[in-house]
Amino acid sequence: MFVGHYSAALAAKAAEPRAPLWTYVIGCQLLDVGWSALVMTGTERMSIDPSLPGSSLVLEHMPWTHSLPAALLWSLAAGLAVRFAMKLPVRACVFVGLVVFSHWLADLLVHRPDLELWFGGTKVGLALWNYPVPEQALEIGLLAVAGAFWAGWRARVGRRVWPAALFLALLVAVQIIAMLMPPAGGATQMGIMALAIYLALGGVAWFIEHGSADVADGLPASAARA
Repeated sequence: MFVGHYSAALAAKAAEPRAPLWTYVIGCQLLDVGWSALVMTGTERMSIDPSLPGSSLVLEHMPWTHSLPAALLWSLAAGLAVRFAMKLPVRACVFVGLVVFSHWLADLLVHRPDLELWFGGTKVGLALWNYPVPEQALEIGLLAVAGAFWAGWRARVGRRVWPAALFLALLVAVQIIAMLMPPAGGATQMGIMALAIYLALGGVAWFIEHGSADVADGLPASAARA
């Protein structure tokens, strides 16, 4: 799953707007941000098998980012980080943590069995990647529903809707490009490319909100402090 992860970020922004959009956008891919760095160092391992249907990724070893205990720890760390570093309200911090953990749940649907239930333990995955058409339909469907929810929320609080539409179009374009591009040449190239995309999308999310009077993205300042 790729752009489907961003559905959690957009839905969370509409449900709890006091966290900046970029924290949700980076948060929904935080496990993969860590994975990108670790595969470049060889701490976690992957390879490419172009004969596989759907995703060509063979995720051989990634206990520090995609095991269930690791995902829980990353989620807790993200929530605590935005609480203490950014002084966000507790509810907003909880939402950031939930968005981080949503990555593991979404991966459970699409990954082949490569997600450890505990460190070194049983690997699980429902393997929707093996059915590319339903998998892509799920990703785009989740993004469309969450995007509509987010855009509708922006309209209700008096924010312009067109930045939301452009961001959604960008996500779909990136997904299409990822589908059409040949597989990356190796772990280092894959890690660099993935990390660049995740950070770039986080930067776009920051730009969408840049200049707002408060992180509530259109709410009165008094509501932002609630």
